[in-house]
Amino acid sequence: MSVVLEAKNIVRDYQLPGGLFSKGGVVHAVKGVSFSVEKGKTLAIVGESGCGKSTLARILTLIDPATSGDLFIKGKKVDITKGDLTKDLRREVQIVFQNPYGSLNPRQKIGDVLTAPLVIQGNVPADERRERAMMMLKKVGLGEEHYNRYPHMFSGGQRQRIAIARALMLNPSLLVLDEPVSALDLSVQAQVLNLLADLQDEFNLTYVFISHDLSVVRYIADEVMVMYFGEAVEYGTREAVFADPKHDYTKTLFAATPKADPASIRARLARKNAA
Repeated sequence: MSVVLEAKNIVRDYQLPGGLFSKGGVVHAVKGVSFSVEKGKTLAIVGESGCGKSTLARILTLIDPATSGDLFIKGKKVDITKGDLTKDLRREVQIVFQNPYGSLNPRQKIGDVLTAPLVIQGNVPADERRERAMMMLKKVGLGEEHYNRYPHMFSGGQRQRIAIARALMLNPSLLVLDEPVSALDLSVQAQVLNLLADLQDEFNLTYVFISHDLSVVRYIADEVMVMYFGEAVEYGTREAVFADPKHDYTKTLFAATPKADPASIRARLARKNAA
């Protein structure tokens, strides 16, 4: 099976400016992280806030450059500091952000939100843009009647579906999902996770799933990488990591994270309703 994404010894440092009574310094946000993701598979990157997983996501989506290390997309080495960021390459990688309320322009109708990537790419007639947007709305469980509505008219779960639809408009090979369900209610989390699984099967998508919640990861991931203070402290298949975690930090995450997979969510809601 072909490898869609490969990272080798990715490092990201940030320079801190000095003050009147202090010297500048360096923050090592990502420290030599390596991994690969095969086509149609899901790699989950897990860790608490500040561990470097979102910084890594920005590098993978070609928003920020790495300080050092090599990034390969579909076998091609990419370095955005050397002008490698072409429209074709941008099409290959898309991102879904955590906050469905902040990731959509409140002044744009949903149809404009979905067709904007096609406008930027160019060479797509208006009729075709509208048709593709309508089709994608149906793929994520919405209807054609939503095309001319504004974001404030939708719930959080519906907005995240729209964000997913927007990310898929360019038929990407890789989708980076940065905490895509953490801002949603538990019952809606299950729906969005099931939607992501169905879309992956239908379009043979490759996911990098950023999360701090191991129970969500257990539902959707094929491989798991655990980050701690910028380092990958554990990396393996889902079965291996969950059956026999090696690192103490991974064991701590298991102990601290409530279960949030769809079955657990339904059971929790049933207990709540019964009470």
